Amino acid sequence: MARNPVQVFSKYNQQYGDTFRFYIGGIKEAIVTINPAVIQHVLKTNAENYHKSEIQVKRMGHFLGKGLLTTEGEAWRTQRRLIQKGFDFKQLEAFSTLLQETLADSFRKFDSQVALGPVDIYPNMMKMTFSMVARALFGARLKDDDIELVSHTISTVQEFIVRQTLQPYLNPWFGVSGQLRKHELMRVRADSILLEYIKRRRHEAPGADLLQTLMDARYSDGHGMSDELVLSESMQLLVAGHETSSNSLSWLLYLLASRPDCLEKLRLEFDSVLGGAPLRFEHVSRFEYATQIISEALRLYPPFWMIDRMAVAEDRIGDIVIPRGSTVIVYVYGTHHASLYWPDPERFDPARFTKANLSRHTPFTHIPFGGGPRGCIGGNFAMLQILMILSILLRKYDFELAPGQAIEARPMVILRPKNGIRMTFLPR
Repeated sequence: MARNPVQVFSKYNQQYGDTFRFYIGGIKEAIVTINPAVIQHVLKTNAENYHKSEIQVKRMGHFLGKGLLTTEGEAWRTQRRLIQKGFDFKQLEAFSTLLQETLADSFRKFDSQVALGPVDIYPNMMKMTFSMVARALFGARLKDDDIELVSHTISTVQEFIVRQTLQPYLNPWFGVSGQLRKHELMRVRADSILLEYIKRRRHEAPGADLLQTLMDARYSDGHGMSDELVLSESMQLLVAGHETSSNSLSWLLYLLASRPDCLEKLRLEFDSVLGGAPLRFEHVSRFEYATQIISEALRLYPPFWMIDRMAVAEDRIGDIVIPRGSTVIVYVYGTHHASLYWPDPERFDPARFTKANLSRHTPFTHIPFGGGPRGCIGGNFAMLQILMILSILLRKYDFELAPGQAIEARPMVILRPKNGIRMTFLPR
């Protein structure tokens, strides 16, 4: 489990069927499922009975504070309603120019790096997407050095949270060895940088960014969010808003490297939709083939390989009894790779997501960003990020996988490439 929970869950699915009972770390009872009817019940139909698990609320809340990712009930509904305004179509269109300027800077660095030889595409995509999220959130005034520090902190802390989750028997040792304290201090330093920036912004002219949306938000009593709550929500948006896109892009480039036919068709669509113009949010809905490509990459390599929920009260789904307090693990990767729902599931086939084929899909068998009321708030922003980067990268470079590497997925909070993905980029 500590090395690769995907292999363990997939093996048990084959042995015991689409739903089985399991003990996380040998301690915590869990029900693991790839059954779309069960998934729909947990994430949508009876979502009120299934709260985010202790793993997310306790472990992530310890490092990220109380925010959209780590709250439940009315507090969550209120925050979701307020923050949603920052992701409406008008706001995403307004972000477009800032994001393009951020990407221009990122590609200058990328160009100089790839000129020296093969690069690991994963950290490069991480840097690009994190800069885009940071600029969308904090505007153009946040320093590059601060972006770098916060990005490193988030990545390191997430790895530690995964270890706490998959190896709970080590948690006492994490405390006495100083590991817990070390990661807490990293978080405090990153928090202090962002909190200082938030306090300073309170006294500056309004900006056209997500931070302004958070600061302007008002509850029914007329009060706004405290600086500390704005910090928590900002940090959680940073966490959720960059790794999904960077992972999706990394796996997508890996898949496209062996499919020149798909690559050429994708380039033709970018030329057709954009001509020579920079991509804006208004263009997103016109990318039919690119959407198919991205959807299929997300099926094969879903960023969130599993979603966990805790049953507030006992429940029953058909013959399956869900005890109160037990954890339900929606095994997203397993559902996406189930041959019952996806013929030849390991094959990369964008045609699965043509308009004609979409109607044939069983609901809740393609859930890369979750489903139900707690589905990802930033799905449209993620699509904008991915298309913007592809619109530049694919028209600027030819690329191929560097030889002599074994590509393997590593399930952490996000499904990452275990040893990276080294690629060679040559100007077109």
